[in-house]
Amino acid sequence: MPTRFRHAALIGKYQAQGIRPMLESIAQFLLRQGLEVSLERETAMNIDWMDHGALTPAEMGAQCDFGVVVGGDGTMLGIAREMAPFNLPLVGINQGRLGFITDIRAADWGEALASMVQGDYEEERRAMIEGEVRRDGEVIFEGLSLNDVVVSRGPSSSMVELRVDVGDEFVANLRADGLIIASPTGSTAYALSAGGPILHPSIAGWVLLPIASHTLSNRPIVLPDGQDVTITIVAGRDSSANFDMHRLASLLLGDEVRVRRSAMTVRFLHPRGWSYYATLRRKLRWYEGVV
Repeated sequence: MPTRFRHAALIGKYQAQGIRPMLESIAQFLLRQGLEVSLERETAMNIDWMDHGALTPAEMGAQCDFGVVVGGDGTMLGIAREMAPFNLPLVGINQGRLGFITDIRAADWGEALASMVQGDYEEERRAMIEGEVRRDGEVIFEGLSLNDVVVSRGPSSSMVELRVDVGDEFVANLRADGLIIASPTGSTAYALSAGGPILHPSIAGWVLLPIASHTLSNRPIVLPDGQDVTITIVAGRDSSANFDMHRLASLLLGDEVRVRRSAMTVRFLHPRGWSYYATLRRKLRWYEGVV
């Protein structure tokens, strides 16, 4: 059941112009609501504002009971991965452009937070993808993603050839610029721009999407997320694996990228009455032409 919060972590896109005044306003607002406020360490250090202390992600997870993230979806992606092990719920205030997961508009944060800190909110959990890169049977890289895992060609090669297995079954061998495995959250990110379908967040599935496939019959497919997916590098130099913003470059032939559904989830909080369809309608301008 929704509960009233006591201690807020405040995280901001510190590179954004004019972010400090907005963070100061939010902090003062939360203090007036009777909450303790702490700033995430990188945010505090980069805007030179230590009035409320500075906590590492681990300290935030141990001491705070919810987080307010001010920025765009990239800012939320970064902190969501770090907060998932602590089960810390996150509220997103959008200062970016699209903002599918930072869905509260900057002009509306006061009204939204006033109700939410009192326990009047809606909560959802988003699935995550975890995986590793294996070379000669040994793990050389591990990653965690909220959006996607992307295996892509190197800058000097025209294509990469990939083998795809789902569970113990061979599915396809494809030549393309790369391959995206996207969660429902990631279906509105890179996968959407590459021509993939949108998955509702409640769907227990992934989008498997070739990027600029050499063969037109290699189409996007939606898979259940109950089995591991293995992508093996068959041909192509200097290919890379990307787990959201974490990148391993220069994969070798025979390297395997294995992904699975993580046991961890990300908790997002929304104002009462929030609708995923309304978010799509607003962000993708599906209302155009409606009288």
